[in-house]
Amino acid sequence: EMASKIFGAVVLGPPGSGKGTISQRLAQSFGLQHLSSGDFLRENMAADTEAGVLAKKCIEKGHLVPDHVITRLMLTRLESMTRHSWVLDGFPRTLAQANALNSSCKVDLVVSLNIPFETLKERLSTRWIHPASGRMYNMEFNPPHVEGVDDITGEPLIQHEDDKPEAVVARLRHYRDIAKPVIDLYK
Repeated sequence: EMASKIFGAVVLGPPGSGKGTISQRLAQSFGLQHLSSGDFLRENMAADTEAGVLAKKCIEKGHLVPDHVITRLMLTRLESMTRHSWVLDGFPRTLAQANALNSSCKVDLVVSLNIPFETLKERLSTRWIHPASGRMYNMEFNPPHVEGVDDITGEPLIQHEDDKPEAVVARLRHYRDIAKPVIDLYK
């Protein structure tokens, strides 16, 4: 009998490009498992796993979670997906992560989202988040039913420091610098 083929997809894109939404649509349309690095981080932080505790410390200090922590989380999860096709969202973000992924998994499809700088800036500065779940709202095209409040829990929404306009430009530049080698790798 033929083993059913596992299909692996990666969605690359800057903050605010809609990676999560597009990954979800791909997952639904093609029956893939949607694996989001942000969701995993939140789950691990909530469960106080080793990686979660490490990540929490970084985030509290305002640092990015180190490559190797995210890589370990994502690859551990992928290794357990022996029967299921997947789409990765938010990973790999750096060349080191991409190389680690390539050495342990076969990536069949890479979608790279190319969105104008101005559009991203606009989207991010109108983005509000429910911290506990990671649910995102956009005041322009996906606002909550009640302003400032999560639809499901009724808890207050926050705006990330790094979604504030001054920070957005720096974040997008940083993304561009680290993403270029990843995009080139998959070309």
